[in-house]
Amino acid sequence: MKTTVKDYKELNDRERQYFSQDFSEVGKLLAAIRSSLVSGKPVNLKGLELSNFIKYNPLETLTYITLFQAGRKFLRYGSRRDNFLTTINRDIQMIRQNKRFTEFNVEDENECRIMLEYMTDRKRTELKNLNQFYFNEDRFEIGINGLELKMEGKSYYYMPTDAVTLSHMGLPQVLQTLAKRSPIGKITDKISERMKLLEQDKNSEYYLFKSRAFVSYKDKCVPLYRGNILYNEFDKEELYKQLKTSVDWLIKNMYEDGRFLYYYDCCDDTRKDHEHPNRSEDNLYYNDLRHCGGIISLVRLYQLTSDEKYIKAAKRAIDWSISVTKEHDTEWGKGCYVFYNEKAKLGGTGVLLVALMQYRISTGDTQYDDYIKSYTRHLLSRICPSGEFLGYYIHPGYNNGEPLIKMSDKERKETFSFYYPGEALLGLALFANHFPDEDLVSEVKRLSERALDWIIDERPKIYADLFTKLPSDAWLMQSIEEWAKNEYFQKENYLRFVFNDAMTMIQKSYKRDDSPYIDYEGGYYYDYGDHFYPDGARSEGLVAAFYLAKFLGWSELADKILDACKVVAKSQFLLFNNEINSYSHKNPAKSIGGIRFKATRQWVRVDSIQHVACFFARLYTALK
Repeated sequence: MKTTVKDYKELNDRERQYFSQDFSEVGKLLAAIRSSLVSGKPVNLKGLELSNFIKYNPLETLTYITLFQAGRKFLRYGSRRDNFLTTINRDIQMIRQNKRFTEFNVEDENECRIMLEYMTDRKRTELKNLNQFYFNEDRFEIGINGLELKMEGKSYYYMPTDAVTLSHMGLPQVLQTLAKRSPIGKITDKISERMKLLEQDKNSEYYLFKSRAFVSYKDKCVPLYRGNILYNEFDKEELYKQLKTSVDWLIKNMYEDGRFLYYYDCCDDTRKDHEHPNRSEDNLYYNDLRHCGGIISLVRLYQLTSDEKYIKAAKRAIDWSISVTKEHDTEWGKGCYVFYNEKAKLGGTGVLLVALMQYRISTGDTQYDDYIKSYTRHLLSRICPSGEFLGYYIHPGYNNGEPLIKMSDKERKETFSFYYPGEALLGLALFANHFPDEDLVSEVKRLSERALDWIIDERPKIYADLFTKLPSDAWLMQSIEEWAKNEYFQKENYLRFVFNDAMTMIQKSYKRDDSPYIDYEGGYYYDYGDHFYPDGARSEGLVAAFYLAKFLGWSELADKILDACKVVAKSQFLLFNNEINSYSHKNPAKSIGGIRFKATRQWVRVDSIQHVACFFARLYTALK
């Protein structure tokens, strides 16, 4: 049976009402569990009023107790007995008997955290019907649903909070986990073979379910939704706190040479990048574009605080980028480009120019002016007569790694980047509007107009396959915002691009009552039914559209976009690691302050912080 939008509203209202309760009674239960774990005496529930929180059904209410402590693998046990009290005491008994129990300092509520999770809404499903794309009765929603596999008379469980504690993102990982836990896991170590055996098995049963979960935080109880805490409303002070703390995290984790900690896995307390898993610890992957995004984040916070520590850190990071800079000749004089990982990317030099110009505008420091002009000349040299930007100056897969001066149409298309031109055009716009070099600025304007005309009018025809239903070129939106400060560049087609993309982003974001998951509000989607995208990168384009509308005096449009920015910002609050929601992290002291990729993924990367932080900084400024 199909669920309607009216049903979603009713579901959402019930969920919000549930989470608006006072959970102090559950806090007393968690305290009683802790006391029992320490003493070994059974829990006594007398005097506790739990009927609003615990709906126990002895046929389906499997209940888990889990212990979390920094530096330890979590310890848990789950059971289902005739009543809730018997179940809780069984869990405590079995946890105390575990040989790892003594590793946990259960007495200390600040060190050892306790989670209680119990199953609800259990119903039969079929493996072939399970999906993660459609809002129907067989949808598996990561972090909200759990899955029971009943095989050979025994049940194996994937609890909803496993999505957070194991850093999972979708149904395939859930099935892989269940296959590993089941007898299939003993037959083969290969994931593909396990999945094939799972699909071929016609005798097993599957049950979808949900859960209610609570975790201790010091002497308090925190109700969890999707294994995380909820933010009921947009809050300007929360926006600023997350912005500042996350940028401080970048500084805290900078290296002596000016680079940032590129990647951090909160679950495993490691720096190994999931996209480059075979790199050795002494040769981990690094990305020069995302590095420059970190610089921009530091400058943005300096603009808000005037705190010199941010600009000092930005300068260290700039100096690293300059250390990987090379020179070449252009028709305007010396050009410079960033060369890293055996590549010279248009975006690498483009984003560095953005960072340097933001640094110069904010500080008045002119010490990098020669580099600024040289990076600008290089970017101009990469504009074709047609107006198309060439994506690479050096690529190891072309021309034997030598500079790409003359390129075939095939090579040009193979090396084209959807995002690099917008990054370059933003750097050039900042240069044109703020750098005192009349002759070079004149050339920048002339060639940038050609590039803008091409990217707005011709790119959709030539590279139509790169466009998605959900707009993604926020760099170009930001560049047009900056270019429009010059009246000559307030062309209708430029402005239309920005506002059309902004309106589409607003349209393709979940609204308060059109999804059954209350944390979806403000998250983007390509197709309705997608898992939500709390996306700071796109939101940088959205807030740029606000500033552009405000600059043009289009107040009604500006207000509409600003309201949307607040809603999508609240969606991104969920990505922030704080003291409360870092309960499952191996090293919370390291992870707190980071901003993750996704709602359940526990990966932090410099750009997952940068995009959200820069969006938050501009939004905070708009609300001041």
